[in-house]
Amino acid sequence: MAVYTQVSDEALAAFLAAYDLGSPVALKGVAEGVENTNYFLETTTGRYFLTLFEKRVNAAELPYFIGLKQHLAGKGYPCPEPVMGRDGTALRTLEGRPAVIITFLDGLSPRRPNVRQCRALGEGLAKMHLALADFAMTRENSLGPKAWAPLWAGRTGDANALQAGLSETVEAAFTQILQARNTFADLPRGTIHADLFPDNAFFLGDDFSGAIDFYFACTDALAYDLAVCLNAWAFDEGNASDASRLEFNFSKGAALIAGYQSVRPLSIPERDALPVLCLGAAMRFFLTRLVDWTSTPAGALVRPKNPLEYAARLAFHLRMKGAEGYGA
Repeated sequence: MAVYTQVSDEALAAFLAAYDLGSPVALKGVAEGVENTNYFLETTTGRYFLTLFEKRVNAAELPYFIGLKQHLAGKGYPCPEPVMGRDGTALRTLEGRPAVIITFLDGLSPRRPNVRQCRALGEGLAKMHLALADFAMTRENSLGPKAWAPLWAGRTGDANALQAGLSETVEAAFTQILQARNTFADLPRGTIHADLFPDNAFFLGDDFSGAIDFYFACTDALAYDLAVCLNAWAFDEGNASDASRLEFNFSKGAALIAGYQSVRPLSIPERDALPVLCLGAAMRFFLTRLVDWTSTPAGALVRPKNPLEYAARLAFHLRMKGAEGYGA
């Protein structure tokens, strides 16, 4: 989440006139994240989220994201549900951007997830996959392997400016991913979140209370979603002053995998593919962070994430020989 587009009082009032949500009471920007403009919205009828879509989100794909959340909500899965206007439409325009209001979800995102939360997150991820098993709409992963080489093209200098020799690590990762590209072609596929970081998951204490921000959701290998989460949840800061110093927390990784498997056991091919899936997930986030690090608009109220955090993950996964190293 982030703030790129400012919303005036007049524009907000005109926008809300299409809903039965009462009058606006408060609108506060959410600065975390790097993708869309997001606000906490409070009206005289309750609390909501307001999202204006920017950057990598293709407006033509927004019905997919809205339909996905409606499907999950219909299954009883805890996630924000799009709010319909009086005309039965959820998606409309605000400040020249496609925009949607979604229901408020109770809970807090963990700053430093503990082992119990990691297990609960794994369970929640698997339940999401099962709830989406009969979701009929599909979407290609626009930031999957086909996108990585174009994102990397011409950025060798940017990488080495961040860390001497970093381009060699990236090239080694590309080589390993290319060599393994056919080993997981037949892995079970379905609808995945693809961005379930701690700031996109809510908890009440140690209990998982829901997931938000589905705007990278797509059709891909289910185990790739688990790999994204292992990257996002199971690494601890080894040195807070140095983003390249991260340590894999085996207890957190094992708990996350165990939680997932308690709901949806991994197949043997999925388990065997876990190291290269984790490497691929690290590559995806390293590359998009590298792009954001060098091209985020100066006026945006957003803090781009440091690519070196994912460079350290790439280096770790390159050394990993089997799924048992992650706790599987």
